[in-house]
Amino acid sequence: MSGTSPKPDPERFATWTPRETSVAHSVAQYSRFVSMMKIALPSAAGFLLLLVVLLPQIRSDEDRYRIDTELQDAKGGESLSMTNARYFGTDDEGQPYSVVASGVRQRADNQDTIELSAPAAEISRNDGKFLSAKANEGLYNRGEQKLDLSGNVDVGEENGFRFRTGKAFVNLEEGSASGSEPVTGEGPLGTMEAQGGFQLTDRGKTVHFNGKSRLVLNSKVTAKTEKPAAEDAKPQGAPR
Repeated sequence: MSGTSPKPDPERFATWTPRETSVAHSVAQYSRFVSMMKIALPSAAGFLLLLVVLLPQIRSDEDRYRIDTELQDAKGGESLSMTNARYFGTDDEGQPYSVVASGVRQRADNQDTIELSAPAAEISRNDGKFLSAKANEGLYNRGEQKLDLSGNVDVGEENGFRFRTGKAFVNLEEGSASGSEPVTGEGPLGTMEAQGGFQLTDRGKTVHFNGKSRLVLNSKVTAKTEKPAAEDAKPQGAPR
């Protein structure tokens, strides 16, 4: 056995050499990174800003139309129906209104027009009162915010007038209503009839009756009207 130490095997040891990095190459990589960030960061900021603007609107549109039951296919999938539907909106003066119905069916040929069963609408006013309208049936156009009512139409003001007719057209955005069929009703002054229909404007503050009309004053209004006339009939110089 020789005393000479064995020579190390060069293949058994990894050889490490310093990695040379070019300064120019590093600068080029950093410049590319900065250029990418100049594009990516504004794009990400714009996307976030778009979400901030659109998300409340999307949620608002979803909340405006509420249904208590799920949509159901009707007539082999030709249309959609729902029950206990409620729609909320605001008119051109920012006053809230609502439309409720016990049954709703969306027309297959017109997505904006909805058939309503037992519809009822309410329009709020600045003075705290509200105008209401209800009927047996109705058609509601969501895009135009218009309501066609038919069958035992009842239109009235809270603690005010109330009349009935066969058909009526309600513009929810304008707070107006009109009809051409005969009207019967009552109010603080008494009872009335009109053969040519009605026209309601300014959210019920003004109502015009068309055609041959008749108003029967109640006893309290008649008494208040006749009292000043009796006083004026006294001869001059008579004691009062």
